[in-house]
Amino acid sequence: MDTRPHIHLRRRLDDLRNSPAWPPGVSPLAFDPERHAAEVHGLLEQAYACGGGGVAPFQAWWAGVRDDAEFDPSLVFLAASGAGEVLGVAQCWTSAFIKDLAVAGRWRRRGIGEALLRQVFYAFRQRGADHVELKVETVNAAAIRLYGRLGMHPVLP
Repeated sequence: MDTRPHIHLRRRLDDLRNSPAWPPGVSPLAFDPERHAAEVHGLLEQAYACGGGGVAPFQAWWAGVRDDAEFDPSLVFLAASGAGEVLGVAQCWTSAFIKDLAVAGRWRRRGIGEALLRQVFYAFRQRGADHVELKVETVNAAAIRLYGRLGMHPVLP
């Protein structure tokens, strides 16, 4: 059980206007489990190594994700370079919960996380969801600022 302090955030989806804009040289990429699962795992390892959280070794992680009743490969959103390198990922559950958001270290602060989140919002709106949720560690100030800028608010207990 994770005992690190976190904030539970929610964003309503009734005010979305358009699909996301991607930073120059970055585009969405459809997740192919055979091609991208290991790359996504590596990206999550890198992100969690920078502070907070952790990810199990690949086989255990992938079995846990793939076999979860809320897993849908179409809800793994990737951002890629023109050369096809995965630069960021937003992995979501069918319950409109953002499980993981990670951007490769050298690609942070370029709008990739924002574009991924906007893609998530748009996709769940298209699926008929009225909101999305996530949890973030209280020490992750940069993520909390990003989520707040995109209209996410704390869920009151």
